[in-house]
Amino acid sequence: MDEKTHTENEPKAEDFDLKGFLESLTQRPGVYRMIDCKGDVIYVGKAKNLKKRVSSYFQGKEVSPKQSAMVSRIHSLDVRITHSEAEALLLECQLIKKFRPRYNITLRDDKSYPAIYISTHEEFPRVSFHRGTRQKKGRYFGPFPSASAVRQSLKLLPKIFPVRQCRDSYFKNRSRPCLEYQIHRCTAPCVGYINETQYHQDVEDTLMFLEGRGSRLIDILALRMEAASDQQDYERAARIRDQIATLRPILERHAVQGEQGDIDIIAIALRGRVACLHVAFIREGQLIGDHNYFPVIGSDDSVEEIMTSFMGQFYLDRTPPREILVNSELIKQPILEEMLTNNSGHSVRIVRNSRGERARRLQLAVSNAENALETRLTRDEDIAKRFEALSVLLGMCSPPRRIECFDISHTQGAGTVASCVVFDQSGAVKSSYRKFNISEITPGDDYAAINQAVGRRFQRLLAEGIDPPDILLIDGGKGQAKSAQDALITHGIFNTLILGISKGPDRKPGQEIIHAALTGHSFMLPSHSPELLLLQQIRDEAHRFAVTGHRIRRTRSMKESSLESIPGLGPKRRKELLRQFGGIREVERASIDSLKRVAGISHQLAQRIHDYFHDQD
Repeated sequence: MDEKTHTENEPKAEDFDLKGFLESLTQRPGVYRMIDCKGDVIYVGKAKNLKKRVSSYFQGKEVSPKQSAMVSRIHSLDVRITHSEAEALLLECQLIKKFRPRYNITLRDDKSYPAIYISTHEEFPRVSFHRGTRQKKGRYFGPFPSASAVRQSLKLLPKIFPVRQCRDSYFKNRSRPCLEYQIHRCTAPCVGYINETQYHQDVEDTLMFLEGRGSRLIDILALRMEAASDQQDYERAARIRDQIATLRPILERHAVQGEQGDIDIIAIALRGRVACLHVAFIREGQLIGDHNYFPVIGSDDSVEEIMTSFMGQFYLDRTPPREILVNSELIKQPILEEMLTNNSGHSVRIVRNSRGERARRLQLAVSNAENALETRLTRDEDIAKRFEALSVLLGMCSPPRRIECFDISHTQGAGTVASCVVFDQSGAVKSSYRKFNISEITPGDDYAAINQAVGRRFQRLLAEGIDPPDILLIDGGKGQAKSAQDALITHGIFNTLILGISKGPDRKPGQEIIHAALTGHSFMLPSHSPELLLLQQIRDEAHRFAVTGHRIRRTRSMKESSLESIPGLGPKRRKELLRQFGGIREVERASIDSLKRVAGISHQLAQRIHDYFHDQD
């Protein structure tokens, strides 16, 4: 791909010569970026003929409101030439993901999908959760639609196949079996209770199950059960019988009739400015899960545009299967197929007109997309009504565009963390959430913690030129609300309404007291009023986020604090100890010889670490 930029010396907005730029444009394929006066990319597009496509925006013909608004904000243009239209499509998807332009269809959920990893190259392989690049040796199974789907599978697997899931650092330092052995979820290879040959049979069974060869596996297990019975090894036969009994309903529940390989099913439902894309994942004939996506779209984006843009971005960092079923037409489908083929290393075919069982599965995906869309619209409508009711209650001219809420969490003043969550009229804006580690205050001083967190937050907003929220909600009473107000006054912000929300007399939901910082007035709302339900929802989310952040900080502190007290044990060695042993408890239990095996730990230091924990006991 040619990374050549047409405007190597980026012109200043006021110096940009549009006429000259259009005249000098090439007719080769490539990608163009529209840039506003702030230097932000507001739109990314691809073209088979750059000159023809870019010039079309400025020919004065009748255009859509979206295009008219977009063109009015253009201060400069930038192009990149590619060898083909398929390369242009790939580069367009990459730039949309990077810049998230205002006028593009953007996929908000761009995290990599998790997978199950088996370290088959090891003497006693481990089954584990994996996310990210697949560079390590071993076998990977996935992608799964969510982390919870992987964890559910990992929780299920040891009930059928007793293969270890513990970390290598934990496995290598065991002197006796752990609880997993006691409850028959592992065969304790760490202490030699099973030999390598027997263990690898369990691994092979796990691989066969994850490869989708469940029916064949049941046949093999049935033969083993008969053989064990013939040898009068009735205990082993009973274990295999239980394996089959657990395995059979799982296979029946997840099997997809008529499918043997990998396939994705993508269905779109659109209503107004909200679109839902339902993606179902079938791997080795097994339905491993599904997921709903709600991309950011414009008011005049068509179904074909949304589906094409979604698929380009969705498979940018994911390997697509060889076949993808869709329920809508695509813009230049051959170009998209070529891009997916080049990016994945195998041929990819997009199928729209399916028959038989596949048509019924596609229709089921459409029904799921429409149902999820209806649920989202109903939820959004409820939130919008609550925003409207709150604005009426507070005497605002219009519903608030943005509400931010702060909460504080600590344990007896230690490890104080402040959370900031953001809501708009479509719900939680999780990408804008922030956590603040509070320091340099008197332990347990919530007023000072709120003042510091709010001050740091609004200082950042002002520095980045972001408008402050219309309402600032504080989980607390008059004192916390006053501390937040003092922080805003310090930064010269006076137009943000500050509310405190505290527990009522009996600390029961519905009895909350609302405190207006500006007037000092306090009041209660009916327990089921939409205004109170909105404030409770935002407050509860801030509390959840603060507690989560505090627990992470507290756990990290507990891991480090004990080791920090040992003379001669610096941060690098502390980190290596925790990495090798998997946690502070395993370090406490380790022998001097085990400690000495860690890089940088001498015999004297190992003795000192051992003595420290022995004295603590």
